[in-house]
Amino acid sequence: MDHIPAGEPGPAGRADGAGAGVALRPVAEDDLPLIERLRTDPGLAGPFLWAGFTDARGFRRRWECDGMLGEDIGNLVVARGAAFLGIVSYRRLAGAGPAWCWSIGISLLPEARGHGAGSRAQRLLAEYLFAHTTAHRIQAETETGNLAEQRALEKAGFTREGVMREWGFRGGGYRDEVLYSLLRSDLHPNGADGTDGHGDGAAGAAGAGGAG
Repeated sequence: MDHIPAGEPGPAGRADGAGAGVALRPVAEDDLPLIERLRTDPGLAGPFLWAGFTDARGFRRRWECDGMLGEDIGNLVVARGAAFLGIVSYRRLAGAGPAWCWSIGISLLPEARGHGAGSRAQRLLAEYLFAHTTAHRIQAETETGNLAEQRALEKAGFTREGVMREWGFRGGGYRDEVLYSLLRSDLHPNGADGTDGHGDGAAGAAGAGGAG
C-alpha cells in the first residue's frame, strides 16, 4: 500500500480547501523523528494531546516490530504529496459479547491545523477501515473544549452521541469528553459498500489498531 487517496468523497467527506490532496500512507522510517517530536514536544502536541513526557524510542520499537500496523493498534501518516502533515491512529475496542469497534484519533503539525486536513484525513481513515475490516462502528472521543476537533469530526460525517463525564485525564484533572460515531450504514446507507462481504477483521496492509 503506497497511499490511501480520497477517491470520490460523499457530501460529508467532501475534499475542499486545504483538505484537497490529503492522503494516508504507512509510516516510513524517515517519518519517525517527526512523529516523536509531534507526540513528545508540548509545543507541537498542543494543549489537548500533551500527556507528559514519554519514551520517544517507543515509536521506533513499534515501527521495527510491525510498521506501526499491529492487529489492535496502528498509525498511518497524513500527507499531502511528499509533505508530512501528521498521523492518524486507530485502536480496537471491545464491546458487549463479540461486538467490537475502532476508536480513532489524529495529531497534526501546528501549520496543518485549521484548514480541513483533519476532517479529510479522518474521513479517509473511516472509509479505509470499513473497506478492509468487518467493523460496523468507528468512534472518536475528544474533550468538550476541543471545538476544532468536534467541527472536524462533524464535517467528516460523524454523529455526536453525547458527553462522557470526566472520561479523560489531562493536566492533573479529569475531563469531560464528547463521543462521536460513524456506522457502516451511515457511510453506505443502501448497503452498497463495494466489498464482497468477506472481511477477516484485519485492515489489509494497514492491520488493525489504535492511538499511538
